[in-house]
Amino acid sequence: MALYTKAAEILDKVEQKKGAVKNNIKQLFALVCETQKYSSVLQEIIESTKFLKETKLKLNLAKVMVYDLLFGQGVKCGGAWKAMMMKHRSRLQAALARMKVKQKVSRNEDLLPPGVPEIPRYVRVNMLKTTVEDVIDYLKREGFSYQGRASRIEDLCHLSGKAFMGDVHLRELLVFPAKMDFHDHYLYKAGHIILQDKASCLPAYLLDPPVGGNVIDACAAPGNKTSHLAAIMKNKGKLFAFDLDVKRLSTMSTLLLRAGVTCHKLANQDFLKVDPLSPEYKEVKHVLLDPSCSGSGMVCLPDGSSEEQDSERLQALAAFQLRCLDHALQFPQLQRVVYSTCSIHSTENEEVVSACLQKNPGFRLVHLFPEWPERGHAPLTQCLRASTKETLTHGFFVAMLERQTTPCSAQQDSSEIPEEQPQQSTTKKKKRNRKKHKKQEN
Repeated sequence: MALYTKAAEILDKVEQKKGAVKNNIKQLFALVCETQKYSSVLQEIIESTKFLKETKLKLNLAKVMVYDLLFGQGVKCGGAWKAMMMKHRSRLQAALARMKVKQKVSRNEDLLPPGVPEIPRYVRVNMLKTTVEDVIDYLKREGFSYQGRASRIEDLCHLSGKAFMGDVHLRELLVFPAKMDFHDHYLYKAGHIILQDKASCLPAYLLDPPVGGNVIDACAAPGNKTSHLAAIMKNKGKLFAFDLDVKRLSTMSTLLLRAGVTCHKLANQDFLKVDPLSPEYKEVKHVLLDPSCSGSGMVCLPDGSSEEQDSERLQALAAFQLRCLDHALQFPQLQRVVYSTCSIHSTENEEVVSACLQKNPGFRLVHLFPEWPERGHAPLTQCLRASTKETLTHGFFVAMLERQTTPCSAQQDSSEIPEEQPQQSTTKKKKRNRKKHKKQEN
């Protein structure tokens, strides 16, 4: 029952915009997200059956329990609570059936109101324990149908049943239909696969720390990005992971143990209080920073407010994010830092990065992943954005800041950084070669 009361508490905060669901463990995250997505459907069922009057439950607690009963895998509580839900199960199921008949649909997802997007189920293969090929073979033996690697994002829209594909961008990602659930699967319980949205895989993938390097995961819990970093580092080197929440850090420790991560050092510490000049961090060259944010990019939490309507809250978050990013740049040997959020608001994204670059002229933006279809808002098109419409993921933002190698280029204002740096440098090299060739001819 604790699961439902906690989920209802989180749902209360989310709907009042007092908290972000991404800060909670996976099972809670899934329950809150799915309940929020079906919120209007659940409310209609609850009202038509007079469920609140009969049970004396608060609305959001009723929603999470009815969701699990009708749309999930059954209620996970016992005793009097389970008896209560079983008593009303027939009436609730009948109300759901009437809704389907009335709307002339057969599937639960067809009841969702317009504008509630469905994104695929992404599964990251944990390269510390297995290989992509071995996971594919295992699933095929279980009756799954591998369709090959996708050649374009649109290929991922039409998966159904037990069909799955390799992702078009990230080799270690496998893509399944949206409703596929692996929480009880052997590969998940054994740590061979990680259930992680594609956009959430981008920060570690793009930071790409070297094997044996010294890396910081600044705001680490619940740990999916940490385990991804460890896999890229092949469990060698040092991976410092910080988080201020003791419970989340404990959950993260369990996740990392299951994933086979051994190169990490967890610390229940505020990243802003970590001393960059400490001898312990003298070799740190890479930092991943994914700080607390509004969570407005999460599909299950449609954010109807504009930045103007919620300006005070966003400005407070942006101020905290900027402090974290500034702090990350203070490590003396730092080469690169990846900054990411699951926010759609430029206040937390491009504006934070622009302000940081103005305060730290020794760093520049790296032009990330040129083939990625969705870019940061101009002029910061070197950054990436992700969305349900363009990339079939949760809403996300990623930027990479790199230490400048020449003093003169460090004076360049962030707003003047060209959008296509790789192409520009290639053009300059071609011009130099043409001049050299003319001299040789003369």
